[in-house]
Amino acid sequence: MRYSLKLVSTTVLGLLELVSAACSANNSSNWVNLAPIPSPRQEQGTVAINNDTIAIVGGIVLDGNTTNTVMTDLLQLYDIPSNTWKTVTPVPYAVNHPNVAAVDGKLYLLGGLVMGRTISGISVNWVASGDCRVYDATKDTWTELSPMPNGTERGSAIVGVRGEMVYLAGGMTILQDTYQDTADTVTAFNTTSGEWQRLPAAAAVLPEGRQHGTGAVIGNAFYVVGGRWFGQTNTRDTVYELDLTDLEAGWQTSKGHMAVARGGLNGGAIGNRFYAFGGEGNPDSTTGVFGQSEVFDTESQQWTGLGTMPVPRHGTQAAAVGGRIYIPGGGLQQDGKLVYVNGVRSFMQPTAHFDAFCP
Repeated sequence: MRYSLKLVSTTVLGLLELVSAACSANNSSNWVNLAPIPSPRQEQGTVAINNDTIAIVGGIVLDGNTTNTVMTDLLQLYDIPSNTWKTVTPVPYAVNHPNVAAVDGKLYLLGGLVMGRTISGISVNWVASGDCRVYDATKDTWTELSPMPNGTERGSAIVGVRGEMVYLAGGMTILQDTYQDTADTVTAFNTTSGEWQRLPAAAAVLPEGRQHGTGAVIGNAFYVVGGRWFGQTNTRDTVYELDLTDLEAGWQTSKGHMAVARGGLNGGAIGNRFYAFGGEGNPDSTTGVFGQSEVFDTESQQWTGLGTMPVPRHGTQAAAVGGRIYIPGGGLQQDGKLVYVNGVRSFMQPTAHFDAFCP
């Protein structure tokens, strides 16, 4: 047994060193490829449950061997030390654009978009769900939580975590081919009490509605980065900031603007910097996808370009853990934009590609 433990420990250490070496050896791009996710996927939630585990929740997957896509209830966990995936107990319902967070090793699912009404068996839109759950990875079980307050149900919110509190900024309540709305609502969930808390008026509304943005809590401030307002191409380059120790002061707009306004982007925080990647709504690309990477310094309030992603994509979320930013899956083309994949018409193109950015 002693020999086995040593062998396992050595193996895990070797794998971690392998990823670190790949990051440092590839300094020209700072990217490393990882084990692909089990199946192509986009519009999922992504979160680091702990320092070793990343979860991807729900989303959109390919329907069999076709280019058609369907909503999924899949929950899959990535083990960082072994660079492997496993599928666990699914989400209690199929969901896309979920709002997810991790607190004390548990995964919180706080609303999202679900199937809307159907005509002749075909869904004509995705609509907001206020259903909330918590997943315990140690037990592989889901538990129901208090639903989102009436009128605040939404998906595609920007999520920030500070202590026991999860903050949701913006989002959307409906998404269909010809219309998508945008919310300016900001709400907070207390993971200790299991209840939603009312915020002061100045903190409860964004300066302008946002959906398909990104963000994080850095220090005591919640940052909302980029995103869009009523439509794929109505992209924004702003950074909103909320001091979580002084909610009465409300939201402030940073003087620093992204070099490229975009929505459908992803990002993560390392230290006092926020890294942003990809997005959709690019009029200069045949796929409609952005490949830009940028970093925002919260102290200087300035953005710096980082070059182009090896695999430009949108419609995913990132997880920052262990000094790296992990980006699983995503969409290779702007949703609804007609392209041909191997000669077949396609309006969505999820990918199984998985990589990490190493600053």
